[in-house]
Amino acid sequence: MKKLVYYIDRGNENYERFYEYAASNVDSDELYARQLCTYLIKDETEYQLLYNEMAADEEFLILQELRPNKRNMDEKSYLYGFNGIPIEFRTIDSLNQHTLLTATSVRDHWSAIRYLLKDYVQVPDHGLYEVASTELDEDRGCYVIYVNE
Repeated sequence: MKKLVYYIDRGNENYERFYEYAASNVDSDELYARQLCTYLIKDETEYQLLYNEMAADEEFLILQELRPNKRNMDEKSYLYGFNGIPIEFRTIDSLNQHTLLTATSVRDHWSAIRYLLKDYVQVPDHGLYEVASTELDEDRGCYVIYVNE
C-alpha cells in the first residue's frame, strides 16, 4: 500500500476527496489501523466509515459526514508529551452518553490493531466488554473503543 485516501460521500455519486496519507510519511500499520475504525474525528467534525476499497496500491475510505463533534467534559488531548499510542475505553449508555472507563497506551499501531479487531475486549481493570464501535480521534490523538454497558 502506497497511499490511504479519505473521501466524503456527498450523495448522488459525488465523492469529495478529503484527506490522504502516504505510506512514505505514515507507518503502514497506522494506515491499516485507520481502516478498522468505524468513526473518525477530524477538524472538530465527526465522520462515519461507510466502506473501504482498494485499487492497485491505494486504499480508499469512504466517509459520511455526520455532525460537528461534541466533546465530553472528560476528554483530554494526547497530542503532546505522551508515550505510545493512547487508547480510551468508553461505555455507551441508553442515552448515547460516552463515559470514560479507562485509558491505556500501546507501543505501536500494530498493537492497537489487536484491540481494533475485536468484538469483545478486555478493558484493563474492568473486565470483558462487547465492542460497540471504534474511533480514531485525530483532534485528540487517540483511538477510542466504545463498549456496551
